[in-house]
Amino acid sequence: KTLLDQKSLRWIFVGGKGGVGKTTSSSSLAILLARVRRSVLVISTDPAHNLSDAFDQKLTKTPTLINGFDNLYAMEIDPSFEAAEDVLGMGAQSSGLLSSLSTSIPGIDEAISFGELLRQVHSLEYDCIVFDTAPTGHTLRLLSFPTLMEKALSKLVTMKAQFGGMFAAMQGMMGASMGSDEDMFSRLESMKQLIEEVNVQFKDPEKTTFVCVCIAEFLSLYETERLVQELAKQGMDTRVIIVNQLREEEEREEGKVCKSRVGIMTLEQIAELYEDFHVVKMPLLEHEVRGVTALGEYGKRLLDPHHFEV
Repeated sequence: KTLLDQKSLRWIFVGGKGGVGKTTSSSSLAILLARVRRSVLVISTDPAHNLSDAFDQKLTKTPTLINGFDNLYAMEIDPSFEAAEDVLGMGAQSSGLLSSLSTSIPGIDEAISFGELLRQVHSLEYDCIVFDTAPTGHTLRLLSFPTLMEKALSKLVTMKAQFGGMFAAMQGMMGASMGSDEDMFSRLESMKQLIEEVNVQFKDPEKTTFVCVCIAEFLSLYETERLVQELAKQGMDTRVIIVNQLREEEEREEGKVCKSRVGIMTLEQIAELYEDFHVVKMPLLEHEVRGVTALGEYGKRLLDPHHFEV
């Protein structure tokens, strides 16, 4: 069953090392899905934000309808300290609360931003959501967000016990604009519940899968293998691997023979390593894939990939 046939899929993550064609793959996949699903949202969580370039359309942090579609939306978000401050409100900024939390729990700002994103997405009820994720390390962190939120909440309880008087005094000075620490606490609590709920879906192969993108070079292969093992450890389904930028024998220039040989050897390793996976081999294209038409053409190749001799 292909990803397009599996109608129960709600979350599709596309990830890998930087520069391997991750955004092109996720954008093309979103276009393919939009043809068979009710509504599709593709989200870039990569600070580089190449999604606007891929679709050749200005995107923001709210879902934007892609030109030529009535059911495909895209957005670019930046999980950052500032974004987390916005979520927690004035109180977190004024009291330096988030700074204290970030110092003791690294990554909590990212977790809070992601929690807010999930809250927005959840309320909009898209049929399928495709994540164009940041390079490898970021992707795996989101699976640990429920634990981070748990730590943040218990830390908040401790801080409230220690500095409750100070919070109250600041609230008195700043008035209603500050928002209460109770308010912050309940926001974090409801966010934690949502992240936990969604994480259960992330570990259900009927609802979630992870598509790994790589190129046929040792470093990229190593990153992909690490990613596949980590995803397996976290209980997340992965069954499709896209290998981009492959050259056909007759297209190889004399000067590139050595690199090509390395590529072919790696292709053999990929076939061996991932015999239980669906490996999609994509050719090196002459032109940059940009705009809906070009992405659609690329998508056709994803469905009916080139077959390279191994």
